[in-house]
Amino acid sequence: MSYLNYQPTRVRTKLPKSKLFEKLVERPTLAIREINNRSFYEFLKFFWSEISSERFESNWHIKLMCDRLQELAEEVAYQRSRATHKEHIKDLILNVPPGSTKTTTVMIMFPAWCWTRWYWMRFIALSYSAPLSLESAEFSRDLVRCDKFQSIYPDLRIKRDKDKKSNFKILKQFDGKPGFRASIKQGGNRFSTSVGGSVLGFHAHIILVDDPIDPEQAVSPKQLENVNRYLDKTLSTRKVHKACSPIVMIMQRLHQDDPTGHKIKQKKGKVDHICLPGQIRDYADEVKPAHLKKFYSEDGLLDSNRLNWDVLADMLEDLGQYGFSGQVGQSPTPPTGGMFKVDRFVVVDRRPPEREIEQIIRYWDKAGTEVKKGASTKSGPAWTAGIKMAKLVDGRYIILNVKRGRWSSEERETIIKDVAKADGIDVWVIVEQEPGSGGKESAEGTIKNLSGYRVQADRPSGDKVYRADPYSVQVNYGNVLLLQADWNKDFIEEHRFFPFSTFKDQVDSSAGAFNNLNKKKKVRVWGSKKH
Repeated sequence: MSYLNYQPTRVRTKLPKSKLFEKLVERPTLAIREINNRSFYEFLKFFWSEISSERFESNWHIKLMCDRLQELAEEVAYQRSRATHKEHIKDLILNVPPGSTKTTTVMIMFPAWCWTRWYWMRFIALSYSAPLSLESAEFSRDLVRCDKFQSIYPDLRIKRDKDKKSNFKILKQFDGKPGFRASIKQGGNRFSTSVGGSVLGFHAHIILVDDPIDPEQAVSPKQLENVNRYLDKTLSTRKVHKACSPIVMIMQRLHQDDPTGHKIKQKKGKVDHICLPGQIRDYADEVKPAHLKKFYSEDGLLDSNRLNWDVLADMLEDLGQYGFSGQVGQSPTPPTGGMFKVDRFVVVDRRPPEREIEQIIRYWDKAGTEVKKGASTKSGPAWTAGIKMAKLVDGRYIILNVKRGRWSSEERETIIKDVAKADGIDVWVIVEQEPGSGGKESAEGTIKNLSGYRVQADRPSGDKVYRADPYSVQVNYGNVLLLQADWNKDFIEEHRFFPFSTFKDQVDSSAGAFNNLNKKKKVRVWGSKKH
């Protein structure tokens, strides 16, 4: 795929060049039409003033998006013309920062340009909210209606009895032979809705998705699950042809498992992915394809006009480090590794001698779910994690062991007791107590099961980020050691993406152990004969 080097197919004509030149001189609108037909980018520039009061400011990424969309539409049209042996067309994902003219390009201009060449083309267009989706539809409809568009494309118009923002239809007029009336043919349409909205009864040659999830909802696992399920189970069934009707999704990154991350992981190389962070001083690794880095400015900016360093500084202040990293950097975590600077973990190959250890705690963050046979271990139910952390006499901390798994309640309690036996009576066992009567009963059950051991329930307050903050400070200062073991990699990776990591059990458990190691009150020993 050549991207910026792509040359659109020339529109063929049977007229000799001399006659064609005369015709274009007589009717300048034909020349404009010819130029626009050959280039979606030229179409965008020509009609920009019809949908925006701001002056058009070009940049290389806009032409890139236009050329790639044009290439996609031409491939859809070509595959539709084939009676057999249709070839698969990859879905397209575009990750660009806010303020990059993405909605105008993809959601407003692109369908209108497609109709000028393929009047029959049908679109389904959606965003995370209905008002946002309908606003784009209204702009696109107004563009087709405007005098400037009609002067260039008088053969296209919107069907009067099918003229709603949520669903409007195109008509195409074909001039007849001398003495015969022109014929009108039914064309394509644009149906607009929101994520989660009903699309039953509608099919599209191209499906357009603009920001499928609200940034404020992207930290909710339930919202992410709902959006991804809708894209997988509902929207994917609305294609005219399963292999030749692509989905175009344009958004900024918000989470590891946002629709971009989900689709890329699900499709495993079967998605065409273009990722353009706002700057490459910190986010060079996020540029995809990597060769596009050569188009960035000398000071590492995607767009020096729209997104200069002053603008990016304001966005960082407004969005915070996590929001900025996702929406501008196209990385779901900041370049430093999120809340935890994981490169500051110190991995050691020997356990400190007992004289250097002040206290040891095994903190359990419990989950009552188990993995079904054959299910993936990379997604799904939460994990139970037991972190064994020691406080050293020199003020540092060391993670000695991680016991982690997805077990049934019965199996989990057996494992917790077995681990307590292996740790010994000198290790304090603390069990997180979830809110509600169920959490209390679960914690009391574990405490009863560990009769004879130093064990206590912990009822933490505040959200997970708040509770992990004191622990993260020590990690970032290089005061937390890891005993070298097989669990190191997964442990570090979860910290790297926190608080946007898919799972948080190891961080929660580590923070719980750390906070309890720094409590003045000693843990009570439940069930011991000495008490």
